[in-house]
Amino acid sequence: MEIELKLLIRPEHIQSFKKHPLIRKYAQSPSIEQDQTDIYFDTPDQDLKRCGAGLRVRQAGNIWTQTLKAGENAGSGLHKRQEWESVVHGPEPDLHVLRKMISAHAACGELISSHKIAARLRPIFTATVRRTSWQLHLPAGDEIECVLDQGSINNLAYSAPISEIELELKSGNVLHIVDFALALLEKVPLRIGNQSKAARGYALNSQKECIAVSAKHLILSKGMTIHQAFEAIAENCLQQIQANAACLEQSNSLESLHQMRIGLRRLRSALELFQEMIAIPDELRQELDWLSEAISAARDWDVLATKTLESIKIDEVEGYFDVKIAALEKAAALHQVAAKAIDSDRYTHLILSLTRWLQSNDGRELLPRLKTKDRKKSLKIFSRNMLEHDRRRLRKRGRQLKNADARARHRLRIAAKKMRYDTEFFQSLYAPKASKEYVAALSVLQDSLGYLNDIAVGDELLMEIDRGQPELTRITGYIRGYLAARAAEEEPKVRKMWGKFKSAHLSK
Repeated sequence: MEIELKLLIRPEHIQSFKKHPLIRKYAQSPSIEQDQTDIYFDTPDQDLKRCGAGLRVRQAGNIWTQTLKAGENAGSGLHKRQEWESVVHGPEPDLHVLRKMISAHAACGELISSHKIAARLRPIFTATVRRTSWQLHLPAGDEIECVLDQGSINNLAYSAPISEIELELKSGNVLHIVDFALALLEKVPLRIGNQSKAARGYALNSQKECIAVSAKHLILSKGMTIHQAFEAIAENCLQQIQANAACLEQSNSLESLHQMRIGLRRLRSALELFQEMIAIPDELRQELDWLSEAISAARDWDVLATKTLESIKIDEVEGYFDVKIAALEKAAALHQVAAKAIDSDRYTHLILSLTRWLQSNDGRELLPRLKTKDRKKSLKIFSRNMLEHDRRRLRKRGRQLKNADARARHRLRIAAKKMRYDTEFFQSLYAPKASKEYVAALSVLQDSLGYLNDIAVGDELLMEIDRGQPELTRITGYIRGYLAARAAEEEPKVRKMWGKFKSAHLSK
């Protein structure tokens, strides 16, 4: 198993990194510099990629080495994957050798064993870098290979620069890699690197716009401890946050911003769900609040400009487009604020600190001690109790729906959203058909309440436009009245959705 932390560094900061006192302090010998070329292979149908594997042949000096990596798991720059490596005689992979090393039951074992796949392998892109490497020995005895790669990823038509640091744990505690990265960050600006060179190469080949990433399907085992389930849930949330953060750095994607906010909300919901057993440090919670605020402000204006205003279809009304332009300009300005937050040392520090906390046992001593025979039941019992708590809270909010104002509906929406996230976290522990129907009923209710919330938030933002541009008062007033009428029409539908949801049950 390879464990590696990848960090991105801008070219103007490379000399500062090379001269960093920690590199000089812990390096066992002077740095080694070497040119290397990686040739990546796959079939025309990208069978290896679809299997979650990457195959390369590397030339470093006169030595050729083939490497197969699979089972990639990277949510915070910390890459964990299986790796098989052997020397080869030239720039072509030797699958015969790999077949002897890989179990047929491994994720990509069957593919590597296929002679049809072997016959269809082709070079698809290359990575050419100047590698500077140091062998580090940390005070606690950890052995880390620290490498700086500068170069480019190339195919026949396109090229993308490489400027990154890799910290690979050769032996020792994974926490100490993160600690070392945090110490580097104190003097050198760094960013989290979630994409491997292989992933970047495939993206270069496709030349597609960066795609927003929804939450990956989460599977919990009934044999997990509560601690293990929490780690899996939090890591799943962090993967969604980081995947969309990377996309936002490349483009002004409205959907990526939306999905990043969802990832943050899911993480906050998970922290509340487990708070009596696993308490996050106050400083991390405060930093998550900072990031959420930076993301949410931009998203609220996006919704007004591209969803709420477009839904009312009053293009012919004089001044309508002036209001829309004002909303778009405000959204664009706040996107810049969000992008600046993501592209900051503060953000990098937050993600690394979250990673360290998740990898450590801090706060886990509050977990109850269970007898061996109870451990397998504990997660299911915990999930059932917590979802029942969510349900009671939701029903309490729902009883006020008939005469609810915007604030009460907002509280109901938050309760429904939290229950949906929590149910999705534990969904794999329950009967598939019933749990899917239950989550679907929650989603419909949440969407209906969400529409009313968009109108309520839009009303506040329109008043903000009015204060800044009083010449638009007439049209903003007209739009606010129009939206109020739409909200009144929607309220009976929400009550109907609530009535349907009350009869839904999550199968045990």
